[in-house]
Amino acid sequence: MLDTHIFIWWLYDDPKLPQRHKELITDGENLIYVSVASLWEIEIKRALGNLTIDPDCLDLIETEGFKTLNIQKDHIKGLRDLPPLHKDPFDRMLIAQAMAENLILLTVDKKILQYHCHTL
Repeated sequence: MLDTHIFIWWLYDDPKLPQRHKELITDGENLIYVSVASLWEIEIKRALGNLTIDPDCLDLIETEGFKTLNIQKDHIKGLRDLPPLHKDPFDRMLIAQAMAENLILLTVDKKILQYHCHTL
């Protein structure tokens, strides 16, 4: 599963995207998920003027061969068990989803790396 910034860096071929992440994303053997939480975060930041991004980027998930991960009740329940190491509600949801679905979360956010979820 891609953290929001990884998804954006991928779409815009940003040089900040680590090479290892690129390799995993382009490996056809891997299912790549983008959370609805990331889409929500992108749209809020775009609407507030805090992120300059094409609003149609949300339609690129399928074009890129990614899967959308919806937020489920179990994901919300998983938030209860997360220690308050990270204050960002979107990142906390991504962590809870990754843990509930046993997914690897591709990120460079050092706060996320403090949690006991699979990350890269």
